Amino acid sequence: MVSLYASREKIQPRSVSGVFARWRWAMVWLTQLVFYGLPWLQWNARQAVLFDLEARRFYLFGLVLYPQDFIYLTGLLVISALSLFLFTAVAGRLWCGFTCPQTVYTEIFMWIEKKVEGDRSARMRLDNAKLSATKLGKKTLKHALWIAVALWTGFTFVGYFTPMRELGALTLAASLGPWQLFWVGFYGFATYGNAGFLREQVCKYMCPYARFQSAMFDKDTMIVTYDAQRGEPRGARSKKADPKALGLGSCVDCTLCVQVCPTGIDIRKGLQYECIGCAACVDVCDDVMDKVGYPRGLIRFSTQNGVARGWDTRQMLKRAIRPRVLVYTGILLAITLAVGMSLLLRTPLKVDVIRDRGALARMVEQGRIENVFRLQIMNATEQPQRYAISVSGLPGIALASGAEVQVLSTEARAVAVRVQIPPDAASAGSHPIAFEIRALGDDAIHVTEKAAFLVPR
Repeated sequence: MVSLYASREKIQPRSVSGVFARWRWAMVWLTQLVFYGLPWLQWNARQAVLFDLEARRFYLFGLVLYPQDFIYLTGLLVISALSLFLFTAVAGRLWCGFTCPQTVYTEIFMWIEKKVEGDRSARMRLDNAKLSATKLGKKTLKHALWIAVALWTGFTFVGYFTPMRELGALTLAASLGPWQLFWVGFYGFATYGNAGFLREQVCKYMCPYARFQSAMFDKDTMIVTYDAQRGEPRGARSKKADPKALGLGSCVDCTLCVQVCPTGIDIRKGLQYECIGCAACVDVCDDVMDKVGYPRGLIRFSTQNGVARGWDTRQMLKRAIRPRVLVYTGILLAITLAVGMSLLLRTPLKVDVIRDRGALARMVEQGRIENVFRLQIMNATEQPQRYAISVSGLPGIALASGAEVQVLSTEARAVAVRVQIPPDAASAGSHPIAFEIRALGDDAIHVTEKAAFLVPR
């Protein structure tokens, strides 16, 4: 029997300290402070960031967005994608190694695992040991802490769609709705499974970014690189031995770079798609080089051209400004500027004009011709507004109904409007007219919407 699939070997990364390890933990703290903290922030007596799907309103600090503003979400996604392309072309998979949620939560779960079960060797001994009260207790405690973190993460995620304080009160009263329970459980289960069990499998097999990243790499992209010219041939030696006399390079073949790798690869084999750019191998190799008295940088952030040609950091940074990077930067700046200007100049008033299908046109007193329209007015500000309605486009055209309307903050209100023209003001057929809705006391808030006035034959 020949198996077509290799069984997975559990990876138990060794703990590491150093510059990049501190950066990783700094990003863990930053991303989680933002994720866990944002739903608790208040703005204008409501949650600062809230995607209220039931009311179809999205609150982003001072902005109130409606489904009609979906274009801004599209712009945000395009900006995010282009930013990822740009950062990848310049500095490789920094996103994966330092800020990707999979990396961040795996780092948190591994920290819990280390505190409960010990470092790499202790965890491996515990896994291989027979079932005992000690093993059962440690495993139970570890999974209980994992589940607590996962459920809190799921609870926070749902707090972006249901007001956090309301969600907390419902949880304490055991009155969560079915959808809230489902999403807390689903997101919590995903966090628990991905960060606790799948770990590197997500990066290696499930994440599409690992597969198409090579399309954005070139020989001037900064990546985690092993300097084979300096390190080979590798081999163990005494600390006092002269490697040149032994015909050896700087690599002492300690395999620590493999032991600290969260995806279990050997960086000495060259660039591999499994490498997430976390630089754990850089930290541990620099530590080994310090202990044996060799210069740092055997494994380092560099470019393929930089390693092959012996360039210093300044020379490599010069190559960062190249056509691919300039194109990504130009497109990114243009789209960011366009979205930013659109948001800045956005009018916090939405109006839709709908014709009354029950009566397209009718004759009223004094032979005047009347059309009835329904104006759907959405106040996108957080203050009550009073709007003046006017109409133009035909001789003698006028409103026969109220010309002012009150709309509460973030409210959408439908207003029936009767529009009349004199008997001989227009020939039979359809004629373009325009409604203008203007906020009283603020001329900057106004919208003009086109419509068609029908004159019967």
